Amino acid sequence: MSTKLSVNINKVALIRNSRGGNLPNLRQVAIDCEEFGAEGITVHPRPDERHVRYSDLPILMEANTTEFNIEGYPSPKFLNHVLSVKPHQCTLVPDPPGVLTSSEGWDISRDKNLLLEVISALKAGGIRVSIFMEAQAGLMELAKEVNTDRVEFYTGGYAERFVDDPKLAVMPHIEAAKEAAKLGLGVNAGHDLNLKNLKYYVNEVPQVLEVSIGHALISDSLYYGLSNTILMYKRQLA
Repeated sequence: MSTKLSVNINKVALIRNSRGGNLPNLRQVAIDCEEFGAEGITVHPRPDERHVRYSDLPILMEANTTEFNIEGYPSPKFLNHVLSVKPHQCTLVPDPPGVLTSSEGWDISRDKNLLLEVISALKAGGIRVSIFMEAQAGLMELAKEVNTDRVEFYTGGYAERFVDDPKLAVMPHIEAAKEAAKLGLGVNAGHDLNLKNLKYYVNEVPQVLEVSIGHALISDSLYYGLSNTILMYKRQLA
């Protein structure tokens, strides 16, 4: 099976919010992404709602025809909205208020009790759970201990090192994915994946179920158009 593409539409919402109103229409963009071949839609509402707003979530869930993934830091407000909307997947990310973007995985040794409680509540609500993790084989046992369904490997470091040494850059991800599979954990991946480094990643890392891509894909669509860009990314995953 090929890896699924989930399009993160945060940057589309950022453009909308910069002028007020509803242009571009986030709901229509999500629908169009699915019609153009995306197999999921990802959003990451942040406390300041600088891009996707909490009020967008039920609208996007209602319109979704593939898979809806809400990612974010599990604050009480975030959890209340997620449990109300009931997306197909919730990806827990350790980015508390004030950070610009997600740039590291969970420290499970420190946050184990929080993750156990949150994951239990989400799974009781019928929501699949993924947690944002560094691609380190030794951490997969800890991920298993908090009862997550999947791990999402942070690929920012991979993307940075890929330019100089692709083989060295991807090696930790290969080993971590093998360990995750042994433990029955599904593997997702995301952050700074693009048309230059994506195909190599999914070809080398075993059993990547889903990649979530936003910034690069939306940026590429300025040149290639959204429909064509999604097809270009899908070709990398075939």
